[in-house]
Amino acid sequence: MAKLYIVPTPIGNLEDISLRALRILKESDLILCEDTRITSKLLSHYEIVKPTIPYHKFNEHKQLASFIRSIQQHQSVAMVSDAGTPGISDPGFLLIRECIKENIEIECLPGATAFVPALVNSGLPCDRFYFYGFLPHKKGRQTALKFLSTVKETFVLYESPFRLIKTLEQLIEVCGSERKVCVSRELTKIYEENIRGSLAEVTAYFKQKTVKGEIVIIVEGNHQET
Repeated sequence: MAKLYIVPTPIGNLEDISLRALRILKESDLILCEDTRITSKLLSHYEIVKPTIPYHKFNEHKQLASFIRSIQQHQSVAMVSDAGTPGISDPGFLLIRECIKENIEIECLPGATAFVPALVNSGLPCDRFYFYGFLPHKKGRQTALKFLSTVKETFVLYESPFRLIKTLEQLIEVCGSERKVCVSRELTKIYEENIRGSLAEVTAYFKQKTVKGEIVIIVEGNHQET
């Protein structure tokens, strides 16, 4: 009987993969991956040789039926993203939903995801938090920002290095310059950086340097009385 495994992969440091994840990748008949070039580096590092098929946001809608057939034709299929857990701001949801409809067994392994270490490392309250992920680029962006400014819990955003300054400046507009924030980049890598302070302070810091790497923004919740 066909089975789909959701396998988290390291967000930077290749040592951050579980023994179980390695076993599943070794035992799988096929691996669906966001970018075969990136996944091949991980597989090569751990001397795993398996056939791979690209599964990403540009083909997941059009080829969904084909992916389901591929899974049904194999006993064990693993799905990975470039980094972290598939489905969390990465492709995966559509395929998982369709597998459920087709009564294909699914097993999701626990493992790496970028927002957890960033959230815990921020020093901001994390007993309750709101995960938003990537903001819309255009339509709906201001609406989302205004909503987030009212959230009482710490909230989490993902961002690219190219839009970091724009996003921080827009957060200042809706949240105020003194709202606390932590920006984490290059998590688990040699140049990992976690910059904490007010929105004004952190924005000023990043304006003075060239920003690289994936970004997680952790913002203090709104504590004002309503």
